[in-house]
Order: sequence, then structure tokens, then C-alpha cells
Amino acid sequence: MTTETPATIPQQRFGRTLRIDPWWTQPLVVFLGLGAFIVYSTWAALQGAHYHYGPYLSPFYSPELLGASPHSWFGGRPAWWPQWLLFSPALLILWAPGGFRLTCYYYRGAYYKAFWADPPACAVGEPRKTYWGERSFPLIMQNVHRYFLYLALVFIIILSHDVWKALWFADGFGIGVGTIVLATNVVLLGGYTFGCHSLRHLVGGFRDQLSRSPANYKAYACVTCLNRRHMLWAWLSLFWVGFSDFYVRMCSMGVWTDWRLV
Repeated sequence: MTTETPATIPQQRFGRTLRIDPWWTQPLVVFLGLGAFIVYSTWAALQGAHYHYGPYLSPFYSPELLGASPHSWFGGRPAWWPQWLLFSPALLILWAPGGFRLTCYYYRGAYYKAFWADPPACAVGEPRKTYWGERSFPLIMQNVHRYFLYLALVFIIILSHDVWKALWFADGFGIGVGTIVLATNVVLLGGYTFGCHSLRHLVGGFRDQLSRSPANYKAYACVTCLNRRHMLWAWLSLFWVGFSDFYVRMCSMGVWTDWRLV
């Protein structure tokens, strides 16, 4: 029985490179962008307030399984929740979309470079002597991405239903700016989710000859079309889901006015 040993890589000083281009720009932008989203989303999730306004529900809190708003599925704060422990409806569900992004093939490469300097950029020295890849703990946990995909697809359905609810105000049918914001969020999240590498494998990538299965070929081509811009969908959807929460929050706090278009 053989045992695996880490691959030894030539050691060079961290950040050392022969590159003359500003290689540090991309990891810095990724670090700032992801860092800002993590800080805001964590803060927003812990508030437990100002996450709904009229027919609008923040995507950070959807589905609201337990909560105090009219959008709650099963009532308010559960009796079994410890009184000393902070309660927020977002804490019950954010692990699913968060896990989908955390294990995403694009985001792995992005935050490995930006946060772990693994490596900071191509042909740039990194602060370690060995490389284990994703076959040891904790990175082996990245393999659950395909299962988070199934949950992400369910969330697209739920958020689409939220858009439908956002069309119905106290005085009947209508379209507000918030309706457009939430609808745009679903479109961008859909582009990101339906362009997932795991979904592409699921609908046709597992076949040796796609030409023998026209249905799989059509589905594979459709997912591939979105997958070509996976990075763009990832960033646009990340920004917009944060903005959607911010919009609902500002309206709920009375800072912004939600204009009715119809």
C-alpha cells in the first residue's frame, strides 16, 4: 500500500518573479471585492431586521423559514432557539448559496490567489514549500460543489417566486423599482448558476459522444454558452445580490422611496 506525499516545488522568495507587468492588480481587486461582500453580507445577515418592505424580501433572507415578517413560511422565532443566542432568519439559509459560491470552480482560483497567495499569480513566488492540491483536508471539501448546485437550483425557483410576489402590492398588481431590482437579481443569479461547470457535466459532459444524444448536446451547448462568461456572471450576480439586499434595506428604513412604475 502506497502513501501520498506532497509534491515538492522549487522554493523561491514570496512575491519574487521575472514578470514586469502589474501582476498584483487582479488578486488585489479580487481581495477587495470579495472582502467587501463578505463584510457586508455578514453584517446584513446578523441584523435580522429591515430585510423586507411591502411585497419585497431580501434575497439574503429568502426563503424566510422562520421570522417575524409576512413572508415567513413557518411563523416567528422558534421556542427551541436559545434566548442568549442571536437569531436571524438569514442564518438558517445563507449556508446554501454561500457554500455554492465558496466551492465554485471560478471562485476557488480567485480566492486561492487573493487570500492565500496560492500562488498570488502565475510565475510568482508563493509562501509555501509543498503542494497538496485538493485531495487533503480541508480543500477536499470542495468536492461537494455538485451537491450545492442542486440547492442553488432550488433557490432560483424560490427567488423567482419572490419576484412574482413583488408584483402584488396592497392595492393590487404593480411594478416598482424594487420589482425590477429583484427580477434582475434572478436573471444574474440564473446566468451564474446555469453556467456552472458541474451543471455542464451533469447535462452532457459525462458522455463520451454527445452527438449520439441530441437532447444532451442541446443542453450542453446552452450551459456552455453561459459558462464562457462564468467569471462575468459570478461578479455581476455577487454585486447585484448584495445591492438587492441593500435596496430593500434602504426602503425599509425609509431612506429610499420605492417608485411605482405601474
